[in-house]
Amino acid sequence: MVCTMSRQVGWTRAAIELLEKLDRTQGAALDHAAAICADAIGGQGLVHLFGTGHSRMSVEEMFPRYGSYPGFHPMVELSTTFHTQVVGTNGQRQAMFIERTEGLAEVILRNFHLSPPDAMVVFSARGVTANPIEMAMGGRRRGLPVIAVTSVAESRAADAGHSSGTRLLDHADVVIDLGTPIGDALVTIDGLATPVGPGSSVAGVAVVNEIKVRTARLLVARGGMPPVLTSGSVVGDEESARLFDAAYDEHARRLARVLAGREEYA
Repeated sequence: MVCTMSRQVGWTRAAIELLEKLDRTQGAALDHAAAICADAIGGQGLVHLFGTGHSRMSVEEMFPRYGSYPGFHPMVELSTTFHTQVVGTNGQRQAMFIERTEGLAEVILRNFHLSPPDAMVVFSARGVTANPIEMAMGGRRRGLPVIAVTSVAESRAADAGHSSGTRLLDHADVVIDLGTPIGDALVTIDGLATPVGPGSSVAGVAVVNEIKVRTARLLVARGGMPPVLTSGSVVGDEESARLFDAAYDEHARRLARVLAGREEYA
């Protein structure tokens, strides 16, 4: 387990070992996830990405930013992801309460009409709170393949926080294991009773970019690669602006379909 490393090792070395573990163990799951994403994007659909808490970082890493491309639809709710106001109005206590509220995911999904060929990726390091679990359940009910990005060890060690007794990984077609230890933190320090330096964010970002790159390879091979957001330092300002407009227009075109209507689900 990463947090049992030598007490003299710093966070960077611990994070490198975590990423090496991810690279060694999750290749097949990442390939499966990329195939699902390529089928969705190549079929003119969207891959919907959802995360609460600090998992928002992984969602925003996928799109839009340099080196990314349309076909991925980031979904975050400010009420469960706005963590800089720790106490007081919009504080962390409220965000954690809302994240655990059953029924919220269906209220969010009420805004969209999701159907094949779409797919869904749900990020949650612990994978035991109601919001991400019910988002995965809702995606499956609508016929979407669901990819869960979670820490299997942490999820299995934590008490189930949903009335069904299930976890996020129970509602996924593909599970990508972040590989982070119970408690997330990677480094133990002499004289300190608990470890410090969480690893789930860096692992989540690595997963996102692996999926992004592997999906792009498949789309290029199929001749259906969308425009990539690219810096003017690479292609010149004029071409960069053209690519941005093309990517945003393509994202809007795809999103218009899922905003156009809805269906009722039992």
